[in-house]
Amino acid sequence: MSERAREGETHAAVQICSVLDSLRAWHEARNSETVRDLLGKQIVGLMRDLVPIDDGFLTIGNEPAKSPARIAVEAIENKCFRLTAPLLAEGQPCGALVLNRYQKRFSEPELLVISAIARMASLALENARYVESLEGEVHRLRRDLQFEDNMAGSSEALAKLRRDIRRVAARDTTVLVVGESGTGKELVARSIHAQSPRAATPFVAVNCAAITESLLESELFGHEKGAFTGAAGLRRGLLEAAQRGTIFLDEIGEMALAAQAKLLRILQNREFHRVGGTESIALDVRVIAATNRDLEAAVRKGAFREDLFYRLNVVRLRTPSLRERPEDILPLAEHFAQRFGIKCGRPRLAISPATRNVLQSYDWPGNVRELENAIEHAVVLGTGGEIQPEDLPDKLLERWAEVMPEESGMLQRAVNSAKRATVRRAFEMTGGDHIEAARVLGVHPNYLYRLLRNLNFPAGMVE
Repeated sequence: MSERAREGETHAAVQICSVLDSLRAWHEARNSETVRDLLGKQIVGLMRDLVPIDDGFLTIGNEPAKSPARIAVEAIENKCFRLTAPLLAEGQPCGALVLNRYQKRFSEPELLVISAIARMASLALENARYVESLEGEVHRLRRDLQFEDNMAGSSEALAKLRRDIRRVAARDTTVLVVGESGTGKELVARSIHAQSPRAATPFVAVNCAAITESLLESELFGHEKGAFTGAAGLRRGLLEAAQRGTIFLDEIGEMALAAQAKLLRILQNREFHRVGGTESIALDVRVIAATNRDLEAAVRKGAFREDLFYRLNVVRLRTPSLRERPEDILPLAEHFAQRFGIKCGRPRLAISPATRNVLQSYDWPGNVRELENAIEHAVVLGTGGEIQPEDLPDKLLERWAEVMPEESGMLQRAVNSAKRATVRRAFEMTGGDHIEAARVLGVHPNYLYRLLRNLNFPAGMVE
């Protein structure tokens, strides 16, 4: 073999390696247009050296029109011969190599070279897809092992809800989450999304009650430049932000009837237009809606569209109220105490036995959200290593006194008596200086003023 021939073969081998590197880069970039164009140029350049050809192009990811099962050559205008070599992955078309040459037909040896390059490219693409599927499976398994739904508690009502979430998460169906305010409906929606095949895609929450009717359409659908006064540029709406992911429509029962009609049309057609636009945008989102209202009653009153209700009510999940699962009150309280304790620089914060009694005696009309707020209130205003009853909102203590008058009264009197004696001693040591007394007691001055008021000290000491 001549030196020139060996150089030609070496050059071809280097180009083939570059092509395969580009295939890997294309896979890693998830079908990036720039990398795909680079890959096409490299393969066409390789063909020019080996065959040669006049021009050509590569398609990846879309089955070309009338793509043949094997290499095909056809004569087109201006005495041009076009060769189409399909790229296959698992036997299915995943692209094509299209080469053009003028005046001269492709010879049998050239067809063999082109066929070999097309098979190498097909094999590389098939391997890339297989690796991608393995990566997806690893991600899914890792997600299942590490997933936390942030719903503390071990009651049977909560266990049933978790089971229902797992079952519905695997399906791409629309879900309606119902339940009282503060029961964690958004947590349920996020849990469904996190355990679904869409877990790696966006989760967009929309509070339908917080957006005015005039703004809701623009917020959901987006708008084109100049669509209305103040629309200075194109703005993509929340539906576009949720593409390929999940959109959570909270407080759906508060949506105005006009907006309900537009939402229904979108859910039926799975496409929408931006405000002021004419382009139809395909919609690929999972819809989860939530409400604390009785939508069936609202339908009977004409306040909610019946057709939209049935479109949303494909699968219904109900979040139990906290009074239906009283065994979860203390685990939830400990969960919130740990979270807010770390946030406020009070780690390893405990809940005293007396405080546990107060928490369990309350019926929690505001559900988990009210409990969360009560614990945050106690962590922020309390001192020491334990949350005490007096750190809680007054409403809880009043309820405790009603439910357990003997226990709460006797204990509260003893606690208050000890506190009064300690505060008096601190004021005696500091000559009545509030700032110094707070320092001696190890509390913030604002907390000391509140304590003086709660313990009914004379007005002169409180001011």
